[in-house]
Amino acid sequence: MNINASIIDQRLGSVAAAIQQQAAEELRISEAIRLKSLAFVYFCVKTVLDIEDDDAFDCLTEGGGDFGVDAMHISEEYDGEFTVSLFQAKYRNNLDGNSNFPEAGVESLINAIKYLFNPTAKLEHINQRLLAKVEAARSLIRDGYIPQVRALACNNGLQWNAAAQEAIERTGFGDQVTWEHVNHERLVKLLQASKPVKDTLQLSGKAIVEDMDFSRVLVGKISVAEIATLIERHGERLLERNIRRYLGLQGNRVNEGIRHTLMSNEKNNFYFYNNGITLTCDSFSYNALQDGNYQVRVENLQIINGGQTCMTISKTLQEPNLLYQSAQAYVLLRLYQLPNDNDDLVQKITYATNSQNPVDLKDLRANDARQQQLELDIEQLGFNYRRRRSDSSTRSTDITSGVAAEAVLSVWQEKPQQAKFFAREHFGKLYDSIFTDQLNGAQVVLAVQLYRIAENRRKRPESNDPDFVRYASCFIAMQMGRRLLKDMNLRTKEIDHRNFQDAHQRIEQNGEAYFNDSVKDIQQALQELYGAQEISLQQLSATFRRGDLIGNLQQIEIR
Repeated sequence: MNINASIIDQRLGSVAAAIQQQAAEELRISEAIRLKSLAFVYFCVKTVLDIEDDDAFDCLTEGGGDFGVDAMHISEEYDGEFTVSLFQAKYRNNLDGNSNFPEAGVESLINAIKYLFNPTAKLEHINQRLLAKVEAARSLIRDGYIPQVRALACNNGLQWNAAAQEAIERTGFGDQVTWEHVNHERLVKLLQASKPVKDTLQLSGKAIVEDMDFSRVLVGKISVAEIATLIERHGERLLERNIRRYLGLQGNRVNEGIRHTLMSNEKNNFYFYNNGITLTCDSFSYNALQDGNYQVRVENLQIINGGQTCMTISKTLQEPNLLYQSAQAYVLLRLYQLPNDNDDLVQKITYATNSQNPVDLKDLRANDARQQQLELDIEQLGFNYRRRRSDSSTRSTDITSGVAAEAVLSVWQEKPQQAKFFAREHFGKLYDSIFTDQLNGAQVVLAVQLYRIAENRRKRPESNDPDFVRYASCFIAMQMGRRLLKDMNLRTKEIDHRNFQDAHQRIEQNGEAYFNDSVKDIQQALQELYGAQEISLQQLSATFRRGDLIGNLQQIEIR
């Protein structure tokens, strides 16, 4: 028995129990064997993509007509591109960890990629969950966005065999598709990310060390080969405080540029082309009697900026001979020894060194005064505001900061297209406009309640629901909010703890009616926009992404 395979197998028991009810309701999966297999897919998605429970479950497409795709995740579009992650999982109860990922599984993923991302290819016998995601991706493609595809083959064994690798190479997909193997070994490494890293860094040349207000700073240079071996030893454990999982080589111009430099005659200029990496530690020591080339011992080492650089260096130098050839390539290193009781300083440094990048910053906003005030305000209403991410499952009384942002932007600020498709900016450029000084706990809770009604129907549409329900949840939530305000004869800014219970009861009693009437609003707006012509799923996806209906909906009188 492989110990890491055993660890994952034990973990799947609790995962299966946590998703059992949702799996039965949304995917019609209740048999123990299928549920365990589904739990493995879910666990891989959540762990690899580092996303919330509900978002991870929403990615699942397993079932009949799934094209061999057990889960699909579409990133937001950025710089003309978007990333699609396709998961296929093969779980065996034999825990020796010696079985290869099946060749047939690789073949089915290849076929899926050929058909799913061709907007003109006809799709037959495909389940509705997968179809909705595929048409959303195809809509982006028709609008000119370029898909970058990650094919993730997941099992509790070995990578695919040579024949499967030959099949991958014959596809001609090129750099637009990357193939990754996820197994028990990689999953355990991700789970161990919280263990502190203790190691020795071999610097090159001179370095500057200075004491600053109970902290110490070291600035020097380190070879890319040393970075590669450091990542090989510790992997993503070094990135616990970094706000991003590795974005991959393809589809990310910065990472592609790093790779190109390391593989070209320009590698010796890498130091001048790269912004460097920033690390923190609890303590570092070195032999100050040396003139340079210090060996620096570090305790609790973390990369807080430059994680993408380090991971790309590691991936690139895995190619034959490149590690040796890159011996003269260096990168700027900044090492900060910070007081171990000053998490706030670490947060500020991490935010300052990463905030220029288009990333999800909600973890870094967790200690913001407005987030803390909302937590206290919402707690007094009987709900729990989760401003930090947590491994525990979400209860009905829990509200995550990400859901709160999406709900408030949809319901009260009437910007549903930004709510759904600009999540990366909710805690960046849009943060101050969402989490205003006037936003209170009652407004957040009520917005989330309306949003959840629409989201639940998006995930579990009834047989008579129109197709657009799968794409329009934020727009429907907006209309539901307008109906609540109409019923109470209030404006948004007048909602607070004093009328919260009244509003809460109205949602409990009339939520279904609000939803159905709001669906009729959407139908009317679509008819005004398109007339009697038939609307494809791709058109629907594009319509709600662009917010074409906002003006039409705002002109509809709420009764």
